[in-house]
Amino acid sequence: MRANRLFIVVPCYNEEEVLPETSKRLLAKVKLLIEAGQIAPDSRIAFVNDGSKDKTWEIICDLHKADPLFTGINLSRNRGHQNALLAGLMTVKDEADMAISMDADLQDDVDAVDEMVEKYHAGCDIVYGVRSKRKKDSFFKRFTAESFYRLMNKMGAKTVFNHADYRLMSRRALEGLAQFKEVNLFLRGIVPMIGYPSDVVYYERAERFAGESKYPLKKMISFSIEGITSTSTTPINIITKLGIGIFCVSIIMLIYFLVLFILNKAVPNWAETAPAWTKVETGWTSLIVSLWAIGGLLMMSIGIVGAYIGKIYLEAKGRPRFIIQDYLENEDGEEK
Repeated sequence: MRANRLFIVVPCYNEEEVLPETSKRLLAKVKLLIEAGQIAPDSRIAFVNDGSKDKTWEIICDLHKADPLFTGINLSRNRGHQNALLAGLMTVKDEADMAISMDADLQDDVDAVDEMVEKYHAGCDIVYGVRSKRKKDSFFKRFTAESFYRLMNKMGAKTVFNHADYRLMSRRALEGLAQFKEVNLFLRGIVPMIGYPSDVVYYERAERFAGESKYPLKKMISFSIEGITSTSTTPINIITKLGIGIFCVSIIMLIYFLVLFILNKAVPNWAETAPAWTKVETGWTSLIVSLWAIGGLLMMSIGIVGAYIGKIYLEAKGRPRFIIQDYLENEDGEEK
């Protein structure tokens, strides 16, 4: 029986510092799996160059020339991590029996690939790489990262806790992913929607081997907003419920003051009866706070609705999610 062909898909953006070591470790891992009969001899390591400005693509081409186990996909311009990852997966889905996606920075434990492949052979279509602990992270990094996952799930973007984009997908799962046509991508939320048997592999995430992190706090916040608005309508529902709640409170207050008026217990003219010190400190302050609170709520609500409208606009245009400029052939070393 033929062994299953594995493709390891690695998105790269300005990774010239780490690629030599990443390629070395991945090559050793793939060769060990081939020798053990776990994967086919024609398995590949596919680096996806996401419009890098450094020598990343040159290094990928050199790796391919040195060993046919390496292949490369060069995007026409920078499209972002999620689009680059999708480009790699969709390019190899017809050639691979299974594909593992991982980052180039070596924070994902390469040794977890063995267990992922074992779970694939046991019948799993999707195997998620999940961080077992965050002891090496600072308190701030740990707090913000875990808050990110909790917020995502609370807001309706169902994700696997402490899972990034380190996962194995079978060909059947890749074909399922190909049916999701949205331009606004959040793979951590889309992949669980595919279904099929799945499992997790726990590993300890290491420090970045070299280079700078591509996901600082500002980008993580932007990424979480993108994920929530791409996979869930919960923010719209919250705005609706909040509006209904404020309307109900206003009706209750209206009834309250009408009853006071009917009973001739209406509040007397405040400007005439209130002490001088309260005219500014209480009346004016409460009025201004109310106006700013309601105004801020309205602006926030418009912004959230606008974000959804913007996504509808992008989806309606149907622009390509990525354009592949070069794809290194696996057999003869030429470019497509």
